[in-house]
Amino acid sequence: MEFSVVTQNAFLSAAGLSFALTLALLLLTFRSKYHWSLPLAAFVQTLWLVTLAGVNQWFQINLKILLFAEALHYSLWLLALIQVTQQFSPKILPGSYKYSVMSICFIAILLTGTNTQIDILGSTPATLVLWQGIFLSIAGLLAVEQLYRNVLNLRFIKLLCIGLGVCFAFDAYLFSQNLVFTKLGPDFWQIRAAVSMATSVLLALGALTFNHEEQQSVRLSLSRPVAFYTTSLSIAGMMLCVLAIGGYYVQIKGGNWGTIIYTLILVGGLLIIAFTFISRTLRENLNVWINKHLFSHKYDYRAEWLKLINQLSQPTEPEEVPSLAINVVSDVFKCHGGALWLMRGKVLVPVKQVHMGINIANAFEPDDSRFTKALREEEWVFCPKSSDPELSQRNEYLPDWILDIENLWLILPLLSETHLVGFMALAEPKTGASLNWEDLDLLKTVGRQVAAFLKRHEQSEQLTESRQFDAFNKLSAFVMHDLKNLIAQQSLVVKNAEKHKDNPAFVEDAIQTVSNSVARMSNLLRKLQHNEPESVKTLTLQDVLIEAVSRCQKSSPAAKLGPVDPGIKIKADFDSLTMVFTHIIQNAQDATPAEGYVDIDTRNEKDNVVISIEDNGIGMDDEFINERLFKPFETTKSGKGMGIGVYQAKEYTQNLGGTISVESSPGEGTTFIITLPILKTSHQTTED
Repeated sequence: MEFSVVTQNAFLSAAGLSFALTLALLLLTFRSKYHWSLPLAAFVQTLWLVTLAGVNQWFQINLKILLFAEALHYSLWLLALIQVTQQFSPKILPGSYKYSVMSICFIAILLTGTNTQIDILGSTPATLVLWQGIFLSIAGLLAVEQLYRNVLNLRFIKLLCIGLGVCFAFDAYLFSQNLVFTKLGPDFWQIRAAVSMATSVLLALGALTFNHEEQQSVRLSLSRPVAFYTTSLSIAGMMLCVLAIGGYYVQIKGGNWGTIIYTLILVGGLLIIAFTFISRTLRENLNVWINKHLFSHKYDYRAEWLKLINQLSQPTEPEEVPSLAINVVSDVFKCHGGALWLMRGKVLVPVKQVHMGINIANAFEPDDSRFTKALREEEWVFCPKSSDPELSQRNEYLPDWILDIENLWLILPLLSETHLVGFMALAEPKTGASLNWEDLDLLKTVGRQVAAFLKRHEQSEQLTESRQFDAFNKLSAFVMHDLKNLIAQQSLVVKNAEKHKDNPAFVEDAIQTVSNSVARMSNLLRKLQHNEPESVKTLTLQDVLIEAVSRCQKSSPAAKLGPVDPGIKIKADFDSLTMVFTHIIQNAQDATPAEGYVDIDTRNEKDNVVISIEDNGIGMDDEFINERLFKPFETTKSGKGMGIGVYQAKEYTQNLGGTISVESSPGEGTTFIITLPILKTSHQTTED
């Protein structure tokens, strides 16, 4: 081609504007902390434009230098695009993507040093470097597309993508034209200079106008939408390559018809590319094809679902239900341990752990905490140790006792419809702990299925307990019958007293009757304590504990109450709360020899008061504590109790928003730990 003065001046003007862009990008880099590769790429672009301006003119530029400048110009922009994407998507840019682009750049620069028989301006046949230009421009379009999709809310990034996208698209067309016709008129090169001028002005104004805005990084992974558009753009690039090959062939074989045939192929190819982006049906079919053939799911969902249903449908004893739930979830995600919390009243309490080493004495969580609300309202899966900003954005809600679990991987909510049944903590899997959208979807699905399983068994236990209470009510009817008999005997004595009060035999018999009645009534009262309707009031904890100790003073060993802060207030029913402590103190006395001790101590912990009732009696083993202690009609005192005292104590404590835990070993004694929320006075609230 004839490299005219007009073309030379166009490239020199473009070089001047590109240098202005370099200065603007330097200012933007210092002001808004953009990566230094942006101004460097703009500066290399300036040198490249100057090189193009000097071809076959007064600069007498060597051809190899021109080709090196072309390759370096593309390589620096590609590396700059990678760095900007990396900057606004920290620690989540796939290494294979970065290394692939760097390899392309290295190969392109290397080829310029080994191929000198090329004149891109048209004096000799086109060779490998023209293909190099096509591939580099297509690689640039792909890099622009990735940057645009992953850093969408920065206005300067949008301008950068538009400007460079136009440059790369025109270069792809230019190189394909040059490959077909071997010579191009000066108009094409002038247009190339004009494109560089326009994009330099656009980017310079954008760099000087827009302030740095808060960025939002998006994980750069091959999700299905990104894969669809990347595939579409790749198909467009391949079409350009096919057009170049086909056009080159018909130019050689087609004679005078070569230009016409090439034009038809070009128009047809562009129509196919346009339909790919415009036609919704074609896009949907292409998207389905990508999902079917380019993605292999991480899980075999059919196999996992059948295995899950099979495990959960097996006959299970009530005490084995928590272990089964943990094992089922751990098996799906290859975890080596887990722990389960279930909602009891207004508190999430630990019910089972497998290879987790959790201190369950403090592992309680109220149902109104931010952590619990996120589980219930957002079905949020917590990943305490994740560095992914999307997975860790709610980690500030985690309570301190959860963060102390060493081998914790994630927290899984267990939701049945909108009801939070509980949550499960899973230990890190043996095969790695990375999470993606597929893991999260499966976690939530399995969590809901396990929640339904747990709720069904909980309802079954409640039904069993209801039937037991029905039996208890029947027993109460017999007790009432006995009481009527006792009253009838007492009435008979009263009725005959006036007539036979001077008869010693009658008096002796009356005393014996009354003595037997008192013994029987006392025995019944010890078994069944009937509670009046509750009257919730503000109570002083010290008064409640003193009353409970006084009720147990006739038993031994005598309960000893330590110092109690008289300012601690509790909102509860006096008789019901006193009954809770009375039950536990009496149990401690029954399990402890007369020479032993039963000590009661209190301490404050943040917004709660902790009451410890400790004895050195016979103690209990872990199996009894975990599986029987807090269930109704379970007792260790054969023939002396009905086994509902501790159950009632736990139920009432949880209704108050508190907890009961037990530490015990056979032969070493037992400590009941009762935690109750302190009622804040108006003075305390003002101080807080």
